[in-house]
Amino acid sequence: MALIVQKFGGTSVGTVDRIREVAKKLIKHQQQGDDLVVVLSAMSGETNRLIGLANELNDKPKGRELDVLLSTGEQVTIALLCMALEQQGVQATSYTGSQVRILTDDSHNKARITEIDDKKIRDDLEKGHIVVVAGFQGCDPQGNITTLGRGGSDTTAVALAAALKADECQIYTDVDGVYTTDPRVVSEARRLDTITYEEMLEMASLGAKVLQIRSVEFARNYNVPLRVLSSFKEGGGTLITAEDPTMEQAVISGIAFNRDEAKLTVLGVPDHPGIATQILGPIAKENIEVDMIIQNTGHDSTTDFTFTVHRNDFQAALDILQKTSVLLGAKSVISDNKIAKVSVVGVGMRSHAGIANTMFETLANEDINISMISTSEIKISVVVDELLLDNAVKSLHKAFKLEHA
Repeated sequence: MALIVQKFGGTSVGTVDRIREVAKKLIKHQQQGDDLVVVLSAMSGETNRLIGLANELNDKPKGRELDVLLSTGEQVTIALLCMALEQQGVQATSYTGSQVRILTDDSHNKARITEIDDKKIRDDLEKGHIVVVAGFQGCDPQGNITTLGRGGSDTTAVALAAALKADECQIYTDVDGVYTTDPRVVSEARRLDTITYEEMLEMASLGAKVLQIRSVEFARNYNVPLRVLSSFKEGGGTLITAEDPTMEQAVISGIAFNRDEAKLTVLGVPDHPGIATQILGPIAKENIEVDMIIQNTGHDSTTDFTFTVHRNDFQAALDILQKTSVLLGAKSVISDNKIAKVSVVGVGMRSHAGIANTMFETLANEDINISMISTSEIKISVVVDELLLDNAVKSLHKAFKLEHA
């Protein structure tokens, strides 16, 4: 007998018929002898609808009241699923985050889980119940409802799996696993049977939107086997797990990319200690996250400083940088919000030389210019012209033979 935590996203529970299908799937699992804890998102589009209602009344609602509102979406789905299960003669119990005591800090709209009281869940499992828990939410030490931010239901599921020492946490979504790259860009993209936590973290941070990053971090920290599956078709999905030294790892597991990039450069800044923090400090104060950074020092005691930000933050970052450049006595500021980032990811890089050269040679053969490069132990990222991104992804996917098992 296995203890399984299963999470179903908004499209999986988007209609009454879809909820019935989830109930049938759960009953089949239970009949195989599994103990089941189920985490649900709100119905597809419901969270956006609730945010829209809030904004009609108040363009800056208090975080506490917004959490009270947004948490109702999952309350609907957990109750409906339990009703569907009971209609089929299966005992089920639903819990909101505060009822099951998923304790968080008091950061409304982006709370972090600090503790989970699993007693109620274990008691219900012993009675043979399927336990259904609202994702995305918890409560702070004062009893206020909190929410975990977008994609927080994934984190709820992994946190519950960790607390319960579950055999596996299964994330059901509208894709059937993690692919070598986006199949919409490369039709030959292949579903991976397994991928390591580290690779998945890199893929997620670099643009792959299969899982929320925090959920993968949680799984890695507590060694929770995590599997991505489709709600709409059968299959084994992709297992995300710790690196196994006995396994033969592929050199490259996938190609990740992100179109939402922008680049800013301040030219001719006086080169002296502390210049980086003088440039990036005002950016950080506005909670703008900086990604790639390059600093080039010239022979005239000045430096050119380039960094990338999310495209949504481009104008705000540009405004700040133009003011900062005047204070620093820089020559000028240039910018480009038509760039994209493409990355090769794989733990196999650690033991294989020549990956960077293969990447650069492949792009050069396609006449794709690289404007920035960033590396880590298991990834190489480059910035290219946005118009050339699809060609870059396709050529790299082919060069590293990712279409073949």
